[in-house]
Amino acid sequence: MNKNTNAIFQKFVAFTAAVHQITNDMTKDAKSGSITPVQYKILEYLAVSQPVTLSEISECMHMSMPNTSRELRKLTEKQLCEKVTDDEDRRKQLIRLSGKGTALMNDSFRHIESRFVERLGHVSEKELQEIERALDLLHRKVFY
Repeated sequence: MNKNTNAIFQKFVAFTAAVHQITNDMTKDAKSGSITPVQYKILEYLAVSQPVTLSEISECMHMSMPNTSRELRKLTEKQLCEKVTDDEDRRKQLIRLSGKGTALMNDSFRHIESRFVERLGHVSEKELQEIERALDLLHRKVFY
């Protein structure tokens, strides 16, 4: 790793830590009181990645399969997600948000979006465009 790459990596580490902190701050009051933080993270993952398998959720959440299965059972009992059979492989079960889960996450995302808009209230139109380009570039080159 050359000196320039190492400096970029250090900035990346600081950036990802800041992302985790701001995500925590922005989602603090965005979730329903009837679900745990872990359940919220699972629903959030489903909202942006559905349908997914149990193992994909387990891997993304850094949870064991039994723990992931237990949390999904609780979310299913609360009618926030549902299992469906994969049309291509009938043996495979996919998990997605239910209508109630979609409504919950839409409400949550509206709350988060209002906080996001507040944070960007002082940003000029030109800076907004720069931020958008930077996010697109990160998505293409780092978070692909």
